[in-house]
Amino acid sequence: MRTLPRLAIALALLPPLLAPGTAAGTALPTHAAPGTVGAHVAVPGQVSAPEPGTLRAAPGPVRMPHHLGPPAIAVTVPAKKAKAVKTVQAKTEAVKPVPAKKITERLDRFLAGRPGPVTAMVKDLTTGRVYRYHPGERLITASTAKVQILMALLLGKPWRRLPGSVRRDAELMIRYSDNHAADRLWLRIGGAAGFTEAGRRFGLRHTRGVPGDCVDLYCWGITETSVDDQVRLMKALVSGKSPLKAKERAQVLELMGAVVRGQDWGVSAAACAGERVRLKNGWLKRVSNGRWATVSVGLIRGRGHDYAVAVLTEGSAEVGDGIATVEGVAARIMRDFRRCRA
Repeated sequence: MRTLPRLAIALALLPPLLAPGTAAGTALPTHAAPGTVGAHVAVPGQVSAPEPGTLRAAPGPVRMPHHLGPPAIAVTVPAKKAKAVKTVQAKTEAVKPVPAKKITERLDRFLAGRPGPVTAMVKDLTTGRVYRYHPGERLITASTAKVQILMALLLGKPWRRLPGSVRRDAELMIRYSDNHAADRLWLRIGGAAGFTEAGRRFGLRHTRGVPGDCVDLYCWGITETSVDDQVRLMKALVSGKSPLKAKERAQVLELMGAVVRGQDWGVSAAACAGERVRLKNGWLKRVSNGRWATVSVGLIRGRGHDYAVAVLTEGSAEVGDGIATVEGVAARIMRDFRRCRA
């Protein structure tokens, strides 16, 4: 008699792993008027910077699995991994649409009687939910352009390979909004042409560097931009598809998270307790009309979400009024993206 191979006999004796009718391999769902350009005036009251400390790189984003495999065999899942699975499941739940009309009416009431144009945008980079207010406006960056200057610098050379004096200028420029440090780095990236080329690599469509001198500084502060471009720039700081490498993105975020007290207004007014804020603000008085451009751009990060926020304003008689406008707009938009816990 012919003897069957031992492997065939063993397989025949094994019980079925799946109950009849059980389908394997089912994956969880996933979700994926420009103004008249005036000369740039340096803002007084610049903070004196202390000696730099050691900067620590912010932790990178955690990549979550997009699906689970077939439930063929019972497996004991560690608590840490079980928590990660729950996070994935929470992200796949139906996403509520942003009540755009409600937010717009709220902002119109708040801004009634306040001078100058205002444009704003918030995008949840985790779910894709987005709100825009007057997105067609093109207003100036003021000192928020310094983030793009730093990102352009790091496209050319990683942070660890930059000379100490250049790293010091980067810290002064972002944390203390030092204009002369920005001027030095502006030259290092190739001026307006280098700034514009970096913007193109980051996907910006409405932001181009302005060549020449503006009184005692270069003209980066009067660069016209859109809120869409500023949100694209913030996304490039947290996206794995960014042309900027992870360590360089972390370095920019580290500096934006250490802005000195007195310059940390703006986007931060919309954050809930426990959320992390990374921001850069700008304030510039136009020589042409004596009015202030007041701007805040940044990220609010927490509870599994990254919110990119941009608010651009012009026309305030006092910079404090501009700050109040920026903060009021940011807070009134963010309240419909998530609720702060009591």
